[in-house]
Amino acid sequence: MSVPQRRPVASLWIGTRLHYLNQLCLLSHLRQGHPTILYCTDTVENVPQGVEVRPATDIMKIDMGIVAQTSESFLSNVFRYKMIQAIDAVWIDCDAFCHRPFPDEMQNIYAGHGFRGALNCGVVYIPPKGALIEQLLNYYDNLPDAPAWFNKHQRKRLDKQDSSLPQAVRIYNAERTAFGPQAFTWFAQQTGDYEKALTPDVLYPVPFQLNDVFYDPYGRVEGHFTEATLSVHLYTNGTRPWWRKNPPMAGSYAARMCAEIGLDPATALEE
Repeated sequence: MSVPQRRPVASLWIGTRLHYLNQLCLLSHLRQGHPTILYCTDTVENVPQGVEVRPATDIMKIDMGIVAQTSESFLSNVFRYKMIQAIDAVWIDCDAFCHRPFPDEMQNIYAGHGFRGALNCGVVYIPPKGALIEQLLNYYDNLPDAPAWFNKHQRKRLDKQDSSLPQAVRIYNAERTAFGPQAFTWFAQQTGDYEKALTPDVLYPVPFQLNDVFYDPYGRVEGHFTEATLSVHLYTNGTRPWWRKNPPMAGSYAARMCAEIGLDPATALEE
């Protein structure tokens, strides 16, 4: 039976090689019928078959100097909203596993995260026209002297930054999440979109603090899921080095999902 074609999803990759968990997550969206686009800053040698590769410069000019002084996540935080505005796709991090397809009619795909309640940006769709995306893009395109939500301690850290650095680097050094969850949460509160957030079980059923459970052959990952769960974030930025450099243990969630999709994790481990 053929899988129905659904709304497109898209992500960004900086580098030349995907880890098996990234391959797994991209393939999971294809399995659910979502056309899957991977924007790349470099030539990536092991993109799974079926994933459409496009240059990141199709969406925005890429300043790798700024990325080098901040992080890959800094660029993705800016990129995701420009991508949504340009092609009207759902943003997915490359470590978000598609458990169920995103409904075509769902117009606000974002959720609170972990134990703190801030909105996360790992899986995001917001209307490409509207106050929220306009305010987010205005923030990124016209960086303020300090983000409006900074408290006195954050402002003090910002004031200590070298004034010769680009403003994006100064803000990032003062607060790493100032371009991600903090910005998204703040502007969603300003526009009234915060109340439209999904509950954490929809997109982040397993809290970040428990991410080792994905590699535990005796861990009951599905115990965190509900009937509403659409995506499962695997949090590769918090994965211990051992799990990145070795295949997952048989019976673990990571191993079971690889087996379901037909992916050999041994072929794409961290070197």
